[in-house]
Amino acid sequence: MTAREVTAYTLRTCDACRKAVRALEGGGWTVRAVDVRADGLPPGALGKVADSVGWEALLNTRSATWRGLDEAARARARSGREGALAAIAAHPMLMKRPVLVAGDAVRVGWTRDVQEALLGG
Repeated sequence: MTAREVTAYTLRTCDACRKAVRALEGGGWTVRAVDVRADGLPPGALGKVADSVGWEALLNTRSATWRGLDEAARARARSGREGALAAIAAHPMLMKRPVLVAGDAVRVGWTRDVQEALLGG
C-alpha cells in the first residue's frame, strides 16, 4: 500500500462513512472501501485494528444496536478485547466508523483530527 492509499472499513448506510470516502477521494487518496456488513472483515483485521487503537475505541456504545442488546451481551462486550471483538463481529453496527487504515496508521471516526491528519488543515 502506498502513502496515498487507504482501506476504509465502513457501512454503506453510514453518512459519516460516505462523507469520509468522498473527502478522501477528493483529497487524492485511493480508497478501498470495505462494507463490514456486506463484505465482512478480512480474518485478523479487526484484531489488528484493536491492537492499534484499543478495543474501547472501536466499541460503539451509543448505537441503537447497543441499546438493543440485553445486559448480559453488553457486559460480555465490555469485558475486554475478546468480548468486544466478538460482539462487533456478530453485530457490525457496534463498530465505530469509519475505520481508516493507511499503511501502519489506523484512525477511527471522521472527526476534525482525523480529517486534518489525512487531508491537512
